[in-house]
Amino acid sequence: MKKILLFAGVGLLLSLSSCVSKKKYVALEDRYETSQNELYKRNAENEEYKSKLDQIQSQVDNYYAKINALKDDNARKFDVENGTVISNKIRENMRETLKNVDPSELANAKSLKDSMDLAISYKLRQTLGEDDDIDISVDRTVVEITISDKLLFKSSSYRVNPESNDLLERIAEVAKSEPAMEVLVEGHTDSRSFVEGSYIEDNWDLSTRRAAAVVRILQDKFGVDGKQLIASGRSSYIPVADNETKEGQQKNRRTRIIILPNLDKFLAMLENA
Repeated sequence: MKKILLFAGVGLLLSLSSCVSKKKYVALEDRYETSQNELYKRNAENEEYKSKLDQIQSQVDNYYAKINALKDDNARKFDVENGTVISNKIRENMRETLKNVDPSELANAKSLKDSMDLAISYKLRQTLGEDDDIDISVDRTVVEITISDKLLFKSSSYRVNPESNDLLERIAEVAKSEPAMEVLVEGHTDSRSFVEGSYIEDNWDLSTRRAAAVVRILQDKFGVDGKQLIASGRSSYIPVADNETKEGQQKNRRTRIIILPNLDKFLAMLENA
């Protein structure tokens, strides 16, 4: 009788052991399937993300090609005899505008093109406001507005400072004045790296998010047509200063807005001066 009970006990233990192992196997199998499904999902998301990046890069490449083509085309137009390029009214308004330009800048104007670039740059400064954190340059009607990081964002953040809304609204008005204008917003960072596990992955991520944040405000808050806007993250690869110093890092953290107006619109800014 004791032997029978012993055998029964051993059989029960083996049966229980078999059940536990089977449960563990099923659980592991479920975890494996879940992991596989998650992996497939991530791969699909990565493919979609890569496709979007490729589309954005293609759009940015086309935009830079347009910049070069526009500069070349307008350079040829500027080379035409003065009387056939600008009216006497524009010429007189330009002279009046240039009286207000810094003499040291004016001394570098060697041609009609240089003088017109200076005049338009001055008028844009009057429109956007004089600020050490804003740099405006014009080259053959291509307008470049560079805004310091501290004016738009807090450190390592892509949330736009509400205090910069007034500036962005004025930029939006410039863009909306001509629906054919295209506006490229570039985000630039310094070369410092991020702490592992941070919600910002790297400088590519930060620069792209910042550019997109500015574009969204121009579109959603101030009514610029989304078809006019392009957002581009440039990371830390186009520095304007030494990244080894704090001063250099501060200069490299910037947002660059490039506006492509046509020549007629460019001249109209002087016509109405």
